[in-house]
Amino acid sequence: MSAPVFEMDLVARPDHIDQLGHVNNAVWVQWMETVAVAHWEAVAAAEHQRDYFWVIVRHEIDYFRPAVEGDRITARTWAEPPQGAKCVRNMEFLGNDGRPCVRARSNWAIIDKAAGRPIRVPAEVIAPFLQQA
Repeated sequence: MSAPVFEMDLVARPDHIDQLGHVNNAVWVQWMETVAVAHWEAVAAAEHQRDYFWVIVRHEIDYFRPAVEGDRITARTWAEPPQGAKCVRNMEFLGNDGRPCVRARSNWAIIDKAAGRPIRVPAEVIAPFLQQA
């Protein structure tokens, strides 16, 4: 069984474009965080959002082709089963034609807000991100 995929549409605006006329590398990283947070807010229970937050530990990004101003980008993300406090989040950003512009893997660590430190990812927190609807 594969994890459910969360999708979000983005548009490359003029302020996203670098001197080469492409979406800037830093924008892809910002979009990764935007999509991850939107997924968390859409799926996580209110009490989990109240009690925990996630921080980025590591990004791996593969750039396949550029996106330019006006391109509509479909962002897709899904989680892998956690290991301890960390969980891998996969992402792909598809261009207007459905072909990938960028693929990425990010390691995120869960933080218990009350304790102010990482904890092992609770099964009930990750379950909705791993089960097919």
